[in-house]
Amino acid sequence: MTAEATNRYHGFPDGFFERQDESPDGWFYDQPRIVTHIDDRAIRAVGEVYEQLGIGGRVLDVCSSWISHLTSAPEALICQGMNAPELAANEMATGGVVVDLNRQPLLPFRDHSFDSAVCCVSVDYLTRPLEVFDELARVLRPGGLWVHVFSNRCFPTKAIRGWLSTDDEGHVAIVSEYFRRSLGWEEPQSAVVLQAGRGGDPLYAVWATTRSVQDAP
Repeated sequence: MTAEATNRYHGFPDGFFERQDESPDGWFYDQPRIVTHIDDRAIRAVGEVYEQLGIGGRVLDVCSSWISHLTSAPEALICQGMNAPELAANEMATGGVVVDLNRQPLLPFRDHSFDSAVCCVSVDYLTRPLEVFDELARVLRPGGLWVHVFSNRCFPTKAIRGWLSTDDEGHVAIVSEYFRRSLGWEEPQSAVVLQAGRGGDPLYAVWATTRSVQDAP
């Protein structure tokens, strides 16, 4: 990690981005998992959040799978994930690409290729989140929106230790801090979509837009 990157990560506790299972992610995600990771109520709420915040146009689904939870098909939906059969099973997708963002946080897209982006219940697996957030700011157009939604479910062996040691409110703070420490983002916003203890999975959202060209550093 470069000195600049180390400085940006300053303040996160030692071991924050380590995981119980540090084997290559490609091994873990080798077999397709055509399952849902949150309950039906939370899935509906994800789609409602995307609709309310105006996700549309050319959309990039980051850390995607066989379903993207959008309520209607956008102009284009490109899915980045870890398992090709899962991405191929996504009926709403118009394209897909397998990229291991923990191994190399780079996306094979030109600058300003997308109008908006989503990431559902996956931000907790990123071991180099600031570089990934930088990359999303690059591929989104100025003013483009990236929405993260997450619950309290995860694969605990692959989630970073910092996430596992933090409560729901702390998770919102972590994702918000990723936006603040990364390049090219306006101040993030957040919402409790579904509260915990209400008979189903809780759901939280954190989002931000890319800075205009004039405001970019």
